[in-house]
Amino acid sequence: MKRKIITWPLFVVMTALVAALSMAPQVDACTRAVYLGPEGTIITGRSMDWEENTGTDLWAFPAGMKRDGASGATSIKWVSKYGSVVCSFYNASTVDGMNEKGLVANVLYLDESEYGKPDGKRPTISIAAWAQYVLDNYATVAETVKALREDPFVVIAPTLPNGSPAKGHLAISDPTGDSAIFEYISGKLFIHHARNYQVMTNSPVFDKQLALNEYWQEIGGETFLPGTSRASDRFARASFYINAIPKTTDMLQAVASVFGVIRGVSVPLGITTPGQPNIASTYWRTFSDHKNKVYYFDSATSPTVFWVPLGELDLKEGAPVKKLTLVGGKTYSGSAASKFEPAQPFVFLQGTVK
Repeated sequence: MKRKIITWPLFVVMTALVAALSMAPQVDACTRAVYLGPEGTIITGRSMDWEENTGTDLWAFPAGMKRDGASGATSIKWVSKYGSVVCSFYNASTVDGMNEKGLVANVLYLDESEYGKPDGKRPTISIAAWAQYVLDNYATVAETVKALREDPFVVIAPTLPNGSPAKGHLAISDPTGDSAIFEYISGKLFIHHARNYQVMTNSPVFDKQLALNEYWQEIGGETFLPGTSRASDRFARASFYINAIPKTTDMLQAVASVFGVIRGVSVPLGITTPGQPNIASTYWRTFSDHKNKVYYFDSATSPTVFWVPLGELDLKEGAPVKKLTLVGGKTYSGSAASKFEPAQPFVFLQGTVK
């Protein structure tokens, strides 16, 4: 059997990256992966790992909502073109969701994020409204990339309710299987756009995640995968698993398989590492069936799973905002579309322009 040889320069580079990663002061440990199956069987799954329960509820936002960027007088303003179902974060931010066109947005923590300062020329937007802006305005990944490549606003990142800095990168995916990753590094927007960008975790920045994953593929693949809860290890495992599970048009099997991938890179409740807040427990997971527009929610604090077919909600202009309450231990099983109740929309966490 021919033995693969790792060159010394690659080993040195990878060792340095792993060392840098171990010292990065991260806060959460989310994972996102996109399943590319046959005949439009596209599923995006993600975990939400955090240092505490964020009081997440689900919200149904109709088209036609008047919005602003929650950042004072310079806030960008828009009217939502598409309805969406989203997960709130402290009921002050949209951190995950799918719109009626099947576009999915997932925000994950990224400690390296630096959004730059307002320049007085472009409008501003709170990071709390960033994902919602995308879901409200765009139908596809390509359309989103074209619009945001123009760098139309400055992101303002206020402190989160628990005192942590609001730092994140955004992944989007659509019914064609296309993906894009948006990161702000040293005040500059970087966009990674390709169908094969299926996986995203946390630190380091995305191009270094790809390099780390290439390293693990080179030294072992299925015979040797890293097993810790660190972002780079989860990236390597999720990248292998999401392409190892069966490619099928059986949507139930496909969804169940993606459940297995995201659960396999989740962190059990109660597992933390003193001095390393980047290793945090998983509180919930979502799975988006792009083809049939079904949004699944899997709580780590309840043994039940429920889902929301967007076609069973009224997301047309003029329809009321509705909320599915999860706070307080409420849980559901099966389709929960009929359980949404009218509610006042949450207020995005306000960003202050300095």
